[in-house]
Amino acid sequence: MPTATYTVTGMTCGHCVNSVKTEIGKIGGVTSVDIDLASGAVRVDSTAPIADADISAAVDEAGYDVAV
Repeated sequence: MPTATYTVTGMTCGHCVNSVKTEIGKIGGVTSVDIDLASGAVRVDSTAPIADADISAAVDEAGYDVAV
């Protein structure tokens, strides 16, 4: 099961975390999303590799940015 880690900027509360989890969770193949609010670390587990562009688009839809 592939795992990828990203850093998301701009999250400040539990609602932010839930928004990002929800949007990433809509991507086909995603099996779990774990977020550490303090560091902005987002771990995505999936059944197959997920394109970084898909993750970025989902995070953007939630109103946040993936750090590059």
